[in-house]
Amino acid sequence: MPKMKTKSGAKKRFRITGSGKVRFNSAYKRHMLINKPQKMKRQHRGTEILSDSDAKVVLKHYLPNG
Repeated sequence: MPKMKTKSGAKKRFRITGSGKVRFNSAYKRHMLINKPQKMKRQHRGTEILSDSDAKVVLKHYLPNG
């Protein structure tokens, strides 16, 4: 059997933390920021941790070698 390849779109969007969780950048902060509340812009700074159920899918199907 050939090796499973990592999806190239996923390796640009997700990173694995030291404890094995999946980290990703927040959405909704790229354009039209004048229409969005300050609280939303503040809370979407930095990165977030993916939920356990979604992380399971990402690690199994998209980042098998991660």
